[in-house]
Amino acid sequence: MRFLRCFAALGFLFSGGLNAAERPNILFIFSDDHAPTAISAYGNSLINTPNFDRLANSGMKFTRALVTNSICAPSRAVVLTGKYSHLNGQKTNKDTFDGSQPTVPKWIRKAGYETAIVGKWHLKSEPTGFDYWHVLPGQGDYYNPKFRTPTGITKPVPGYATDLITDHALDWIKTKRDADKPFYLMLHHKATHGKWDPAPRHLTLFDDRTFPEPDTLFDDYKGRTKAASQHEMGIADHMGDSRLHLVPPRSINAQQLKKWNKAYDPKNATRPAAPGAEQTRWNYQRYIHDYLRVVKSLDENIGRTLDFLNVNGLADNTVVIYSSDQGFYLGEHGWFDKRWMYEQSLRTPLLVRWPGVTKAGSVNDDMVLNLDFGPTMAEIAGATVPDDVQGRSFTRLLKGEPAPDWRSSMYYHYYESSGHGVAKHEGVATKTHKLIHFYEHGDWELFDLHADPKEMKSVFDDPEYSGVRSSLERELKRLRVELKL
Repeated sequence: MRFLRCFAALGFLFSGGLNAAERPNILFIFSDDHAPTAISAYGNSLINTPNFDRLANSGMKFTRALVTNSICAPSRAVVLTGKYSHLNGQKTNKDTFDGSQPTVPKWIRKAGYETAIVGKWHLKSEPTGFDYWHVLPGQGDYYNPKFRTPTGITKPVPGYATDLITDHALDWIKTKRDADKPFYLMLHHKATHGKWDPAPRHLTLFDDRTFPEPDTLFDDYKGRTKAASQHEMGIADHMGDSRLHLVPPRSINAQQLKKWNKAYDPKNATRPAAPGAEQTRWNYQRYIHDYLRVVKSLDENIGRTLDFLNVNGLADNTVVIYSSDQGFYLGEHGWFDKRWMYEQSLRTPLLVRWPGVTKAGSVNDDMVLNLDFGPTMAEIAGATVPDDVQGRSFTRLLKGEPAPDWRSSMYYHYYESSGHGVAKHEGVATKTHKLIHFYEHGDWELFDLHADPKEMKSVFDDPEYSGVRSSLERELKRLRVELKL
């Protein structure tokens, strides 16, 4: 059988100290737009993230976790349903999620878990399948956010969103849930989504640092189709005053504004007045400083959450999963944002700690998709998964077992042509190559990920790659049929 179907079959999962009578709690921590390159466990030098590293060192780090549609609401719908966007109905951010369809919390709830979501929802419709929910309306605010509940929208809650979401989630675990049941909690942060408003305590963090520029910051997009050059997500030209914090956040209060202005006014005065290379460099430094400040608060709250599990005797029987709805550009190709099938937005962080089952400090480079998160969590919970789910449980990988039948290719599709000038496209990726079809333009790109990991030159028309191209074109057709496109 493809997935675990009943509680009786659950015992094999818990040979490492857990058993069917002690089904683990599942804590799914999900962030927004978090690039793996902003986690030190992934080998970057931008920022030290001791709490993300702590999670990685106590569990498994996935180096090839990918998304099927790199945009916020569609990615969340993929996670909730285990189905591609064309089947779950959430192709773009503009769509409204159909909450009547089967979803992960509903599967797990039927298995006897108490279910909750706290934080970012971003799917317009009311959350379903949860015993408890307390979410941000829309994107929400970093400063003094409102929350959406079954009884309506709250007044602004004083504080910083990442701290407040953590506070509320931990309070639910400690005081509001049924302690006789295992819990499934989706702790979903707004961070690190733009406009990257740092916590008051971090407004001057990194002021003494100049971060190295990506060597593709001034990419001229030669060697690829016209799609890349038609973007509207450039650090040079498209960030605007609010993303650059030349103006303060809309939801800030008077006391916070005073501290904000003290921190930002002197820095803003140094921005070059005229567009050009120096202004682009200034924009990049402002962007990366603020982005990493937001990462810092996220890392701190990951630490608070892990400490809470330890102090309350929950750590040994709680599976902790961390990921983001997609990756993000930190200046590569001169960009911020996501959407593309290129590497920075295709890849997402994935860290999993499963005490007694997953080997501490282990690393996996198999191609795991956000499509697989739901079936994996359901299998851990002993829940039944519908037969039409397209994702696959990766519990075998978490247990360090061989998976010879694991996927060697993946299908991607981005549908939202109005977002930052990114053209609609689909494609297929393997560990070594990537084929992208900008179908509205009639253009194709092919990349050799070993020879050209930064995806600077398409080899679609290179005769030496004709065999690879034909193979990937066949695979793309095969996947479209398999996935019912």
